[in-house]
Amino acid sequence: MEPAKTILHHHKYSSIFLAIFLLFTSPFMSSANAKIHEHEFLVEATPVKRLCKTHNAITVNGQFPGPTLEINNGDTLVVKVTNKARYNVTIHWHGVRQMRTGWADGPEFVTQCPIRPGGSYTYRFTVQGQEGTLWWHAHSSWLRATVYGALIILPREGERYPFPKPKHETPILLGEWWDANPIDVVRQARRTGGAPNVSDAYTINGQPGDLYKCSTKDTSIVPIHAGETNLLRVINAALNQPLFFTVANHKLTVVGADASYLKPFTTKVLILGPGQTTDVLITGDQPPSRYYMAARAYQSAQNAAFDNTTTTAILEYKSLHHGNHSKHHHSKGVKNKTKPIMPPLPAYNDTNTVTTFSRSFRSPRKVEVPTEIDQSLFFTVGLGLNKCPKNFKANRCQGPNGTRFTASMNNVSFVLPNNVSILQAHYHGTPGVFTTDFPGKPPVKFDYTGNVSRSLWQPIPGTKAHKLKFGSRVEIVLQDTSIVTPENHPIHLHGYDFYIVAEGFGNFDPKKDRAKFNLVDPPLRNTVAVPVNGWAVIRFVADNPGAWLMHCHLDVHIGWGLATVLLVENGFGKLQSIEPPPVDLPLC
Repeated sequence: MEPAKTILHHHKYSSIFLAIFLLFTSPFMSSANAKIHEHEFLVEATPVKRLCKTHNAITVNGQFPGPTLEINNGDTLVVKVTNKARYNVTIHWHGVRQMRTGWADGPEFVTQCPIRPGGSYTYRFTVQGQEGTLWWHAHSSWLRATVYGALIILPREGERYPFPKPKHETPILLGEWWDANPIDVVRQARRTGGAPNVSDAYTINGQPGDLYKCSTKDTSIVPIHAGETNLLRVINAALNQPLFFTVANHKLTVVGADASYLKPFTTKVLILGPGQTTDVLITGDQPPSRYYMAARAYQSAQNAAFDNTTTTAILEYKSLHHGNHSKHHHSKGVKNKTKPIMPPLPAYNDTNTVTTFSRSFRSPRKVEVPTEIDQSLFFTVGLGLNKCPKNFKANRCQGPNGTRFTASMNNVSFVLPNNVSILQAHYHGTPGVFTTDFPGKPPVKFDYTGNVSRSLWQPIPGTKAHKLKFGSRVEIVLQDTSIVTPENHPIHLHGYDFYIVAEGFGNFDPKKDRAKFNLVDPPLRNTVAVPVNGWAVIRFVADNPGAWLMHCHLDVHIGWGLATVLLVENGFGKLQSIEPPPVDLPLC
């Protein structure tokens, strides 16, 4: 089952209505040719065979990975999601700014109640000012193990890429596969308090590739012609693992990430945390043959089990068509007998390569980074251990030394509500659902990356949000901690892009480290990889009202509570306020 494009239905009248509406609401945008794309997503169990075994995987429209959606900057998406599966589901449009349309963002119990089995909900939102590669995925339990797909945003009609137009474009979705039901895997971990079982394979476009049993005949093939330059849109859709990605004997020129363009730079290897996307140009400048594309783990947590397998796809040179013979030659690749060339991959714990790569990111030109800061926040991120509750049997406390794993930000382990979403409670003023006392700095200062006193290993559970005034200029220092183990945490902020102005190792030191800030051309991202035993600093303007989840995109960590919600208040008037909830918003 290859990812397929869904059909676009353009309704003439609704497009005209939208164009007129946008003309009045966005005076600076020419929206005459903005389109509305309507899709239907049917979420249901589908037999999927991988690693010799068939599982009833939850998919969208029977496809794994799910459909690739392609739109232009300025277009509107209307996606009706019908849930025929036996689990609750929501869909998150990862990296979409969702200006005032928080109801369409998708994290369960944060912006909506989940779509119950048998129910449906229509997500409606406009993508403005973003171009490149994003993706969509389930945001409910571990369903995103199989419920995900690419979301490609092309330039406005008549506009071009800021780099030479590639001959072909290929989404490369890196995924993670369990030879089990992923929901059972996470439920078992919740019961035992231990770490969940690691995955059995990684995948490229849904296929594990040649190095796994029963996989060779379905290995993904990416065609290329000699001399042409193609665009690969690489997405890390894995649940719990940052991944290295490389192509044998070929250089990759990075031109974008998280739907923002970058100053191009060339590299042999990419590193993507779960949630991140990277757009790269690749040129067919090698002897025509077959070359492996390969991905495997970057593992920064010491002594933690991880899936150490390698997934591959094949970059296959196609012979160019000559005159009348084109139809005979066009589809023939290099003889399929050729064993593909395998690239070297960095060591699993190669943090140096990761650092060099992430420090190469720059915006293409000088950008407007907030320099005066209204709200300066400091968030510690990391794991923790809860003591075994008195009424629990030993088999429910299988974490280290008879504990249960947990995780936190600023010593608060986030607990989702279960009978109304935070955004609904915020919008309607419903008391008792969440509090707004999430601390702006750690309650206790300590040596974050040193030897941390055991008294700080157990966080406080709570549904705590942090309020931001509309229009405030925000800086957040994200500091890894060495509680249990230091680790590289991909931190994703919903509803926003942000500038990553600096990163480093050890404890953030405001006196020394501010001198290293890049306030000229830092990259714009929606997911920042906080370095292992280190820190990252992000800045943004809180110009999108709503309740926005900020969390670690390793799903095992969000389940343990490595999250908080930033509550951005309304500004003045309609255009600075969240839209009213849609009539079909699911009820809890």
